[in-house]
Amino acid sequence: MRFDSLLLAVAGLASAVNAYWLGDIAHRGTAPFTPAGYPVFRNVRDYGARGDGVTDDTAAINAAISAGNPCAQGCASTTTTPGLVYFPAGTYLISKSITPAYFTQLIGDASSPPTLKATANFAGFGLIDGNVYYTSSLNWKAVNVFFRQVRNFVIDTTNIAPGTAATGMHWPTAQATSLQNIVFNMPTASNVVHVGLFMEEGSGGFLTDLTFNGGATGASMGNQQFTMRNLKFNNCKTAIIHLWDWGWTYSGLSINNCQVGIDISAGGSSNVETGSLTLFDSTFTNVPIGIKTAWATGSTPDTAGSLVLENIVLNNVPVAVQGPSGTLLSGSGGSVTITAWGNGHKYTPTGPSEFSGTLTPNSRPASLLGPDGRYYTRSKPQYETLSAASFVSVRASGARGDAATDDTAAIQSTIDTAVAAGKIVFIDYGIYRVTRTINVPPGTKIVGESFPVIMSAGGFFADINNPQPVLKVGATSGQAGSVELSDFILSTQNAQAGATLIEWNLASSASAPSGMWDVHVRVGGFTGSQQQVGQCPTTPSNSAVNPSCIVAFMSMHITKGASGLYMENVWLWTADHDIDDAANTQITIYSGRGLYIESTAGTFWLWGTASEHHTLYQYQLAGTQNIFMGQIQTETPYYQPNPTAVVPFPVVAALNDPNFSTSCSGVGGNCAAAWGLRVINSRNILVYGAGLYSFFSNYSTACSTFAAGQTCQARIASIEGGSGSSNVNIYNLNTIGVQSMLNRDGAQVAWYNDNVNVFPSCVAVYKSG
Repeated sequence: MRFDSLLLAVAGLASAVNAYWLGDIAHRGTAPFTPAGYPVFRNVRDYGARGDGVTDDTAAINAAISAGNPCAQGCASTTTTPGLVYFPAGTYLISKSITPAYFTQLIGDASSPPTLKATANFAGFGLIDGNVYYTSSLNWKAVNVFFRQVRNFVIDTTNIAPGTAATGMHWPTAQATSLQNIVFNMPTASNVVHVGLFMEEGSGGFLTDLTFNGGATGASMGNQQFTMRNLKFNNCKTAIIHLWDWGWTYSGLSINNCQVGIDISAGGSSNVETGSLTLFDSTFTNVPIGIKTAWATGSTPDTAGSLVLENIVLNNVPVAVQGPSGTLLSGSGGSVTITAWGNGHKYTPTGPSEFSGTLTPNSRPASLLGPDGRYYTRSKPQYETLSAASFVSVRASGARGDAATDDTAAIQSTIDTAVAAGKIVFIDYGIYRVTRTINVPPGTKIVGESFPVIMSAGGFFADINNPQPVLKVGATSGQAGSVELSDFILSTQNAQAGATLIEWNLASSASAPSGMWDVHVRVGGFTGSQQQVGQCPTTPSNSAVNPSCIVAFMSMHITKGASGLYMENVWLWTADHDIDDAANTQITIYSGRGLYIESTAGTFWLWGTASEHHTLYQYQLAGTQNIFMGQIQTETPYYQPNPTAVVPFPVVAALNDPNFSTSCSGVGGNCAAAWGLRVINSRNILVYGAGLYSFFSNYSTACSTFAAGQTCQARIASIEGGSGSSNVNIYNLNTIGVQSMLNRDGAQVAWYNDNVNVFPSCVAVYKSG
């Protein structure tokens, strides 16, 4: 045997001995609406990829992705053909783009992330092209690209000549998508034009733990909204360029030895393209210009380029913020901390007043902070130090996941057995129909394979006057302990007017909170739900409610005794369209409430969460405290006001439901519409970016423009309770289709036309006092 062959063999043996559990575990996932034998899990080695750094693995990788004929070119979207494409450790040489299908996850070995390395003659728009231009348009409508992940990779363009255009990853995407633990390596030559990450459209979204080394631009961003956390940029010409946005939240940036940190100057001062940006808990080191902006006094649109900075450490950054005519905020040749600074419109608590200057930083509760004084964060656990023997499969334990069998007992037994043995529950892909509550005790850890679904069904969840939880975390409100949940979906089937998808009772400590990562609620609009266009079509000329289309009572309820929950990339979605319909046809289904938090102790972190299309509200906080919210996003149901939010859910006073029949007295316009954010008698509610949108009125978007007067909805955000609500502060509040952007105890605070932005209206800073 040649010596180099021996080395490869030894390396392969070492990899096998220390393999990541995801590659070793038996994969029993089944997609119930595909032909027999459809492969949910695919290891690229099984399709011929070598990962030896010499062989061109492009065709083999794309063969693994396309196995089973998933949703690719010409397919609008799907939930029926899931895929988890796994890459063991190694270096995979590629000469063309890897093109993941819809509803497909690309996951590398978390213990030894594989490298995707471009050949010198690489051709394609991204080593990973997440949405291909087969024509002049993207293959998928970017705002409808859901349920995708890419994690644990090194993406390397250094074989490509520095002066040849190259992109590491093309990622125009929407909600319930994520990137995690990816390193982008690019040349550092002076003539380099490479870009690490490029996105030009979409409605995101979340990503975390990315590192960009070299290149002309680390990340080039264009999307409605995004939350991005823990990004490192080393030796890029420009770390981040914004093409456009409505609202964007960055935390934990580390920008080092770049010429420009963040460039939000697109469009110039006469046509500013960046709507707003919120940046906090970040560091710039050896960066001549920290932020380059198009904003200036008199720039247009009026509030475009709204910027809020909080807790930013500068080390040798001579210019902190540079405007079109010079320095807006000086930095230092030494070390200095920006406690808080911004520009835009502020209400403290009245306004608007245009400002550019120092702000009083938020008063942060100690319980929300980590040891470093920044807001607490924790990346999704991947359990890379554990073996496959540490996991218990629900299908191996008797669950079927075929969308028809009652899997309640099998799932409950798996959870109970795993907790008793100190093991982790592995939910193989499937649609698991349950007819009773699934109880999740303290100590539970659950991981899903490519977003399996736990779907409630039957009469137990059908009584609107006697709601029942589908997933109950903690037996009673205030039970002590913690859990870790990741990568699965909660749904309902047919009429489920009494279903609360998640009831959270656990009281976890602030120093060791429970966690939910990439756990989503998806109600309606998918095959198997019996809540699709065939059962629940839109009815724009009829306000009658179809009882069969009342599909959920509440998405998530955090009860009074609960505390200490970290939520990251959680989407609570009542479907507005049928994902499995070729035309993505709109549907009308009714779910009562989004996320309701009534915890008295509080202490919650909401990083990159969204809540959409619930009848009464999307987020409601009552009698609670100490909550961090990073770039929340909401949409009002498209059918409202036909019917209004008064139906079909009766007001439940014990749940602090809004009573539109009384609160809309004397209010003009479309008042009885779902609240995006409602805060009642709560304190220390700190919102770092919010996009509250009302695009439709009875399925028409004619109401959601400045020319139309933003008449879709009269009000969308409310703070109530007089002095009982304090330290409720919002950075970069963006609203669309709404006239009164924010109300306090029934009185209007901010008016849409006073705060015109690129497409929304924007208030850079609101402080309740």
